Amino acid sequence: MEFVKMHGLGNDFVFLDHFSVSPATDYPALARRLCDRHFGIGADGLIAILPSEAADARMRIFNADGSEPEMCGNGIRCAARFLYDKRYVTSNPLTIETLAGILSLRLDLGDGIVKGVRVDMGAPILKAGLIPVLAQREPLINVPLNVEGKVWHYTAVSMGNPHCVIFVKDFEDLDFEHVGPAIEKHADFPRRTNVEFIRVDSENEITMKVWERGAGPTLACGTGACAAAVAAVLNHKTGRSVTVHLPGGDLLIEWAADNHVYMTGPASYVFRGELVEP
Repeated sequence: MEFVKMHGLGNDFVFLDHFSVSPATDYPALARRLCDRHFGIGADGLIAILPSEAADARMRIFNADGSEPEMCGNGIRCAARFLYDKRYVTSNPLTIETLAGILSLRLDLGDGIVKGVRVDMGAPILKAGLIPVLAQREPLINVPLNVEGKVWHYTAVSMGNPHCVIFVKDFEDLDFEHVGPAIEKHADFPRRTNVEFIRVDSENEITMKVWERGAGPTLACGTGACAAAVAAVLNHKTGRSVTVHLPGGDLLIEWAADNHVYMTGPASYVFRGELVEP
């Protein structure tokens, strides 16, 4: 089985090319196997590139635990570059079908090489039942959440997948490895949630640590960066265009006048290989 490994700011994925032929595959089980960093290839997720009747291509993503999220911002940038480099899609912009809908992506090309990708992530979802969050009020801005006896204040946003954004003064006193999974699996989030801890650096810069649903700590989360930027605006902490500093690098996020969120960032190759069946 041939594969390609790619990453967006260190958020890494194993890609399977099923664009021309889509074999019957147990993707959840394969994701758990291939994403294991000791007994497999090692990655935050598995992405299958598939044909689509509604868009230029379709992307399915599976977390390292085998769960299937609706969308992945870093993954879809990598998918766009993969599709263009394979010449499966030559149009620019191009469209990719996901569980969160069809997204449009524009490639930044230089000498025929993809230098970066700008993704129209669509409008943020702020209705509690659609995020989903078990709450009576909306929008969910600066809402108290009791986690094992400590109260955190969060803002809930969906970018096709759920996010719980929490603003902190610094990261020094944050018990990230304990609080992240506790919030991810909190009863108020019926489909679990991604958790972003945000430090506001200036009117146009924020720094983020993310606990991804089904993956744990990652070096970057594209949808999380978008959700964080929206939450920062809703809480009157930044302007509508911000640079989000993540452990793996920076993303430019803009919540534009058309209510759509635009994400711009890189997509990089790591290596190609062939999986030897046991």
